[in-house]
Amino acid sequence: MGALFRSEEMNLCQIFLQSEASYACVSELGELGLVQFKDLNPDVNAFQRKFVNEIMRCDEMERKLRYIEKELKKDEMKIPDTNENPKAPAPKEMIDLEATFEKIESELREVNTNAEALRRNFLELSELREVLKKTQVFFEEHGGHHSMIDDAQMALVHDESGVPSTTVQLGFVAGVVPREKIPVFERMMWFACRGNVFLRYEDINQVMKDPVTGDEIHKSVFIVFYQGEQLKARVRKICEGFKAVLYPCPENAQERFEMSNGVATRLEDLKTVLYQTEEHRRRVLASAQKEIRLWVIKVKKIKAIYHTLNLCNFDLSHNSLIAECWCPVVALEDVQRALRHGTELSGSTVPSILHRMNTKETPPTFFRNNKFTAVFQSIIHAYGVADYQEVNPAPYTIISFPFLFAVMFGDVGHGFIMFLFGLWMVAYEKKLLAQKSDNEVWNIFFGGRYIILMMGLFSVYTGLIYNEVFAKSINIFGSSWKPNYDDSALEANTDLTLNPATMFDNVTGPYPLGLDPIWLSSLNKITFTNSFKMKMSITIGISQMLLGVMLSVINHIYYRNWLNIFCQFLPELLFLLCLFGYLVGLIFYKWVAYNDRCTQCAPSLLIHFINMFLVKYQHANDGFETQSYQCETADPDVTGCTSQTVFYPNQMIAQLALVVVALLCVPTMLFIKPFVLRSRHNKMLKRREGLAAISQSALIHNEELNEQGPDDVKVDDFDFSEIFIGQAIHTIEYCLGCISHTASYLRLWALSLAHSQLSEVLWGMLFRVSLTMDIPYAGSVIIFAVFAVFAALTVGVLLLMEGLSAFLHTLRLHWVEFQSKFYHGNGYNFDAFSFKNLQNAELDD
Repeated sequence: MGALFRSEEMNLCQIFLQSEASYACVSELGELGLVQFKDLNPDVNAFQRKFVNEIMRCDEMERKLRYIEKELKKDEMKIPDTNENPKAPAPKEMIDLEATFEKIESELREVNTNAEALRRNFLELSELREVLKKTQVFFEEHGGHHSMIDDAQMALVHDESGVPSTTVQLGFVAGVVPREKIPVFERMMWFACRGNVFLRYEDINQVMKDPVTGDEIHKSVFIVFYQGEQLKARVRKICEGFKAVLYPCPENAQERFEMSNGVATRLEDLKTVLYQTEEHRRRVLASAQKEIRLWVIKVKKIKAIYHTLNLCNFDLSHNSLIAECWCPVVALEDVQRALRHGTELSGSTVPSILHRMNTKETPPTFFRNNKFTAVFQSIIHAYGVADYQEVNPAPYTIISFPFLFAVMFGDVGHGFIMFLFGLWMVAYEKKLLAQKSDNEVWNIFFGGRYIILMMGLFSVYTGLIYNEVFAKSINIFGSSWKPNYDDSALEANTDLTLNPATMFDNVTGPYPLGLDPIWLSSLNKITFTNSFKMKMSITIGISQMLLGVMLSVINHIYYRNWLNIFCQFLPELLFLLCLFGYLVGLIFYKWVAYNDRCTQCAPSLLIHFINMFLVKYQHANDGFETQSYQCETADPDVTGCTSQTVFYPNQMIAQLALVVVALLCVPTMLFIKPFVLRSRHNKMLKRREGLAAISQSALIHNEELNEQGPDDVKVDDFDFSEIFIGQAIHTIEYCLGCISHTASYLRLWALSLAHSQLSEVLWGMLFRVSLTMDIPYAGSVIIFAVFAVFAALTVGVLLLMEGLSAFLHTLRLHWVEFQSKFYHGNGYNFDAFSFKNLQNAELDD
């Protein structure tokens, strides 16, 4: 928890690596995952670095692996998820990997090329077989191709005497064309040839497949009869324009029969060859399928190592590499151990050296998180990464985030459904992770499985406090209200109310857990719950803001910023407590001091809080000043007390003192810090001027010194106006923020009321109506259908939409109202060189 409360202490280190051991040492550091390397060659182009050739070789291996993976997916062969995490291969093993990938790729490309040619040939023969079969049917139906053209469609050639010629020769072409082009194809033939051709077509029932893509294609067989070379050329051009494939078709039936037998024989041979080709392809892919995941990890590691080595400087004189890196202080021994192990693996006799450096650079921020805390830390990092060793809001967010969500989402039924959903994702997280879904919405829900689990659990708790289960209450312990109305009185008057003086059981006391179930059926339920939830929201909000202010002092103490403690923290604390802390005190005082027998004298806290700033007070009647504060004995008609009457002794003096203290905190925050900083700067300026005078005197008497003074004599820039404006902005933002943020916490009350009312409306419009229907036999079917609609609306509207709304409002309360009191978030995250995430790496990353 210490590392989660504040980021780990970091140290800048310098590592001296021998060239022969550099690869193995960096590999071990990658397995350790606790070192962030700095780029010592920021001005060097990526193509001019030392290991650019090795990285290009890795890119080529990744390309080949992507091709192999594409072929596996084409055959729907799943890549097995192994839990193995192999070590990074030695540099000499790259040659073996490249040879293996080259062999597999060349085999697959050769097999694919042959298979494509075979499939294209198979498609052509299949189409030719269909053409021969269909044209044979055409000819058999009409007894020869001359008789297929009737007298109205034949264009007979007449001789000069007007006698029809008997030597008319009709030609024909046959082929296949895509089925969707047949209507246009037919019309084009008719108009282009002016009706002097005869077209017959029939669909091919057999499903063909594209030889390249494998997609299904649907075609039709056609035969066109024409007369003359001119029509022949025109018909062929039209076929070419529609990408129709023409096939040879003999006129003689015997020749067609012999050709059909030959085509069938060739098709059978092609099937055998295609089957053997596909089997060979499957064997090649099967051998690659077992190893491709490990190959991906190995190539990724090799590439990451060479990329890291490119960040180093090279000392040619000592044949070594110099690297700089950030490392947690507690992990220095582990880093040294990894360097020794890497040196041993490389066989080098010169050890690697780790040297801790002193620097004024701001270190990166590093928190150690597990699966549970990581989701809450990601919420904080979405706002901004913490400054180095700044107080981390994540430990408090683990509790406050689901709790504030549950305040707005309080319902036992809805919370339990959300809890079960989160519990299912947590229980089967390994199985669900292995599926690697591409659905972004699902990945968002699954990534937040632990926070969904917590939000559901806390919603069950707040639902018990509100006593709401799908808009219904539960009477577990028995109501403390004992109304004495009979049935006739209830039927005669629907506006009856409960009198706490006679109907509330003071012996048994209030309901043990949460709200009394009788409030659900009361007419003034909203009035009562509004008051309760509004005051609860104010109390929770001010408590969280107070926690944020208290956390700021921890930062001031850690950074030894004592001026901020006295000139910023204390005024902020007093301002918040004197105004809004006092309001919370009034809320608890009213709950404790006023009971059901003195409601007329109960103060209106909002009016009293406003009158506190207006210095406006209303006193009780003369002679009853002391009696008016005794709730049990005070008579409003005698004492004259109202909701605006002062309700405790010396209230005016106490409130006036609190307002004065709060107002004095404003100039304290605004003026003291800038002027103290300017005074410090002036003193330092005078001291440096004195040192400069001494240094100048020494230079006059010492000719060996340079003409310029030392660097420590130079005066730093100090802009008083900038500091004053910054402090003024902070003061105004905090003072106005206390007011606006307190009002912002009322969203807890508003969304809780909206969720409760929406749930009640959904119940009343669906289930209540269906349960009152008196329909024999069919009533159960109606209730079942209504329940399906009710369940769908509950999940879609109340759980998803309302849950998302409550989540976003909770996010805002933490980012703006809570974290703004102490959290700056101007740091940068610790990006360690690690191989841990490469196990699930994809090739297209």
